[in-house]
Amino acid sequence: MGLREQITEDMKAAMRAKEAGKLGTIRLLLAEIKRKEVDERIEVTDEQTVAIVEKMIKQRKDSITQFEAGGRADLAEIEKAELAFLVGYMPAGLSDAEVAAEVAAAVAASGAAGPQDMGKVMAIVKPKLAGRADMTVVSALVKQALAPA
Repeated sequence: MGLREQITEDMKAAMRAKEAGKLGTIRLLLAEIKRKEVDERIEVTDEQTVAIVEKMIKQRKDSITQFEAGGRADLAEIEKAELAFLVGYMPAGLSDAEVAAEVAAAVAASGAAGPQDMGKVMAIVKPKLAGRADMTVVSALVKQALAPA
């Protein structure tokens, strides 16, 4: 069963269980998937679905930060609940050592000589680690690996 089918099944289960919060989050996710399909006239793959979920997770994290800064703990809690549910659709994450090994392999494969080659390394690393590692951490590791000694 593909990821989209799993999301649809989860929506049905949430409807049966009358879980309004979970149902709302799933409907937002399905709407975003449908929007991408209509806009680009494509059938969304599991990889693209993971990218959509990743984008929604980033939005929730940003919202939580903003709500907490604004003193709106009630809204931050709603976003945290959505975030916890969305994380369940992400593939298993890689350990720090595995991410570091991928970055080192990409630096070697690209022949990067310094910080100016960061784009080359990220172009190799991003498809391999998308959805499985936090790209801000990956970016920091690439910068560290390319920094002059």
